[in-house]
Amino acid sequence: MRTDSSPGSLPAREHLPAAGAGTPVLDVVIPVYNEEKDLRPCVLRLHEHLTRTFPYAFRITVADNASTDATPMVAARLAAELAEVRSSRLEQKGRGRALRTVWSASDAPVLAYMDVDLSTDLNALLPLVAPLISGHSDLAIGSRLARSSRVVRGAKREFISRSYNLILRGSLQARFSDAQCGFKAIRRDVAQVLLPLVEDTGWFFDTELLVLAERAGLRIHEVPVDWIDDPDSTVHIVRTATDDLRGVWRVGKALATGSLPLDRLARPFGDDPRDRDIEDVPQGLARQLVGFCVVGALSTLFYLLLYSGFRVLAGSQLANALALLVSAVANTAANRRLTFGVRGRGGAVRHQAQGLVVFGIGLALTSGSLAALSAATAEPAHSTELAVLIAANLAATVLRFLLFRAWVFPDAPPAAQTPRQAPRPYASTPYAAPPCPTTPFRAGDAAEHPRGDATARLTPVRPADTDPRDGR
Repeated sequence: MRTDSSPGSLPAREHLPAAGAGTPVLDVVIPVYNEEKDLRPCVLRLHEHLTRTFPYAFRITVADNASTDATPMVAARLAAELAEVRSSRLEQKGRGRALRTVWSASDAPVLAYMDVDLSTDLNALLPLVAPLISGHSDLAIGSRLARSSRVVRGAKREFISRSYNLILRGSLQARFSDAQCGFKAIRRDVAQVLLPLVEDTGWFFDTELLVLAERAGLRIHEVPVDWIDDPDSTVHIVRTATDDLRGVWRVGKALATGSLPLDRLARPFGDDPRDRDIEDVPQGLARQLVGFCVVGALSTLFYLLLYSGFRVLAGSQLANALALLVSAVANTAANRRLTFGVRGRGGAVRHQAQGLVVFGIGLALTSGSLAALSAATAEPAHSTELAVLIAANLAATVLRFLLFRAWVFPDAPPAAQTPRQAPRPYASTPYAAPPCPTTPFRAGDAAEHPRGDATARLTPVRPADTDPRDGR
């Protein structure tokens, strides 16, 4: 898996400002391979729809994946005819590779893509990108599996799609409903940090992008779509399914081993400007409580089994001390990794040492409870001993969680994690963006069109100001 993302957390989302002309707000990428027949009507239909309904400047980019037919020439003619269309030629196949290349080189603040067959109703395009423009969400996807979606396709594809999403939910704990719909959008600032982590260059690219974004806590907006299956689709279902399963295994392994720096994608607490000065906000408290309770329940069972075994060979105090010591080491190691998400060996010895101090407090509570029981009853029953130990361990557990969270695995306040970033992406500083090329360009040509560090002000284009006869 790739780990070469830019350091630092993402800044808070902000509404893209609408003032002044410049860079197109939306760049819609259409990845194609040998689509000489469908490319032109697709682009013309999309261009007409955006001209008529989209209130901002836009661009359509045809990403040719090493086509061997006349697709490059069709794309070049479209780029020459329409000012908002450009073409990109890649010498290697792979939809994921095409999207990564074009999105990485684009200067538009919102990036999207759709399949060339336009199976998705274009009326869903504005609802798709609106949450990204407003700053509400980081990514947006069209969903064919939402309750209000209307889908026309065969039983075979329906079964495969639903089975694949069930696999994602079971193996990668995905919560989005439709990973494979060819209708997605992402903010450019998110793409710049997220794309270097995505390894796949084919059809699994979408799924990997969404899983990593969701695990990083980014906000994914879903739009129900109307979708009609393309009977002439050239997608090889069996090969694609096999590659997807391999990708699920690879991503699942990377997430399990903690080899992905997903913390670099974290958003600060609150997207409202009033929330950005709040410090020491508990982060992940609910998840940590659940993890701690699960580990605690298993540790308690492990402790009781150990105590029962040691009690056969030793007295209650020695059996309690040995059982608590062994279970405490296992408990600290489990909480370190599963509850508080600490990976690697760094600080493990210190954490165990601090855990032993917490163990000492628990030992004092449980030993004191046993001593009090012995003082009250000369020969208490074994079941009574266990009941007293359970009660004492419950009290010790509450104190253990507080000490783990505040001392052993403390959460650094947000201000200490990353320095305050004064200039945020898409600030109001304008810059002169290069005009959209009207001739084909290759991926390597991106260096000739450098992007500015700030994003242009955005100007709504009113449909009434546009004459459909002027070529827009």
